[in-house]
Amino acid sequence: MNERRFSSRNFLLLIGLLFVGVYMYGQDSLRTVTAQRGDGILSLLRKQGVNPYEVYDDFIAMNIADLRDSVHLYAGRTYRIPKASDSKKASTAKQKTIETKKGKGKKYAIFGEGHETVVAKSNKLKGAFYYLVSGHGGPDPGAMAVYGGKSIAEDEYAYDITLRLAKELMSHGATVYIIIRDKNDGIRNERILKIDHDEVAYGDKTIPLNQSARLKQRVDIVNRLYKKHRGNYQRLIVTHVDSRSKGQNIDVFFYHHEKSKNGKKLAESIHETFQKKYKKYQPNRTYSGTFGDRTELYLVRKTHPAMAYIEIGNIRNKKDQRRILDSDNRQALAKWISEGVLLDFKKGEIGPIR
Repeated sequence: MNERRFSSRNFLLLIGLLFVGVYMYGQDSLRTVTAQRGDGILSLLRKQGVNPYEVYDDFIAMNIADLRDSVHLYAGRTYRIPKASDSKKASTAKQKTIETKKGKGKKYAIFGEGHETVVAKSNKLKGAFYYLVSGHGGPDPGAMAVYGGKSIAEDEYAYDITLRLAKELMSHGATVYIIIRDKNDGIRNERILKIDHDEVAYGDKTIPLNQSARLKQRVDIVNRLYKKHRGNYQRLIVTHVDSRSKGQNIDVFFYHHEKSKNGKKLAESIHETFQKKYKKYQPNRTYSGTFGDRTELYLVRKTHPAMAYIEIGNIRNKKDQRRILDSDNRQALAKWISEGVLLDFKKGEIGPIR
């Protein structure tokens, strides 16, 4: 009788110890890595064989106390790596599962070497058409500034963010038209993006030097495509980088046509997404970006699809420069915009026009 009671106690104790051991192992088994100078969140995760876009939010939540402005790494600090797809083997296995379920990813040369493949994440945007216009291009580099003794131009950064956004939307089943295109410049991870003037408009059209002609060309292309796909869900997203006084730090903000209910809903959905992201990742900082109508802008006034016109930041301000110079930040911007687009599509169309 006593032996059975003793064995029972030992058995329960053993089970308890095993439970504690498993729990501690689960807590301690997360891999850690020390950030090096120049590391960003995406590049750090890639080095660890992790798909950065799958675990980005988990990484930030897990390491929030050791992130500057809730998005930047400190060199020399140790960071925990989320366990979901925490090895190249697991990531590869998951990728094979995606390919089996959705079909292998399709390659698009416009995204550049190492970024060509678009793998399906969902069909949430199936049937939707998006026209993406990055500001300026060709003979007009747009707003310019100097960083580290080198010139930086608005059109290069707006284009890079636009390409990243296009990939995100396509991965959810959308049909995407990239209106301003550069066959030599795909998605780039450098901080200083080389300035060139060889961008063309959709259909390999030379971009005019004259500003009025340049804007009219874009409007005509978008409106022709809109007419071609009439009856489908269609949206236009225009991306710019603003230029103001050096001391003026601005948050991302959005414009729409004053009479467009669907344009307002699109801008509002992206704005709402940015508010939530800032609240989550930068709880001690107030997001001051706004959305409103700017019908006096030519592209806002003349294009037919419901649209959102996005200003990413002030290219002359040092804080805003970090927002566009860091490739991780450019990817985060594209991802957040895409999440706003998904939210807008989920809400559905309002009325028959614009």
